[in-house]
Amino acid sequence: MGPELALGSVATPFGPMAAAIGPKGVVRLAYPERNLESLGEELALGLSARIVEEPGMLRDLSSELDAYFAGELRRFATPVDLSLVGPFGRRVLEATAAIPYGGFLTYGELAAEAGSPGGARAAGNALASNPVALLVPCHRVLASGGAIGGYGGGIERKRTLLELEGTLAPGGTRARV
Repeated sequence: MGPELALGSVATPFGPMAAAIGPKGVVRLAYPERNLESLGEELALGLSARIVEEPGMLRDLSSELDAYFAGELRRFATPVDLSLVGPFGRRVLEATAAIPYGGFLTYGELAAEAGSPGGARAAGNALASNPVALLVPCHRVLASGGAIGGYGGGIERKRTLLELEGTLAPGGTRARV
């Protein structure tokens, strides 16, 4: 049997997000559309994990998310576990994790940072499967020219996060450069 994973939900302004935390960190943080039960089944199979209800393991993550959405936290300290991600995706997500609060990269710049110049589309695909939304801030990756681009959590959520971080003017679509 694999590791024990604490599975539960954490409150955010977007609604309750499903979270799974194991011994190495957060394995999944998914937007409210993701069903908690099916996520638990997926993780139990994919990681041979034993799912436990341990609300205390979610406490630090919940506190950090509260502080982030209150504009008081610029960098998450809660570790992430990218065990579910392949080698290229891991490089993309690690490069994404290095983008500072209020900053951004384009998909092309991110691909280059991940060691794959010219791989903007592949980098975008890797971001689309980011298992730890918000903690690895894929919302900080924009299309060339500063357009918002896509986002697995939806364009409105991406816009909200970029406005929160000051990358976009409230109600605007123009990225700060």
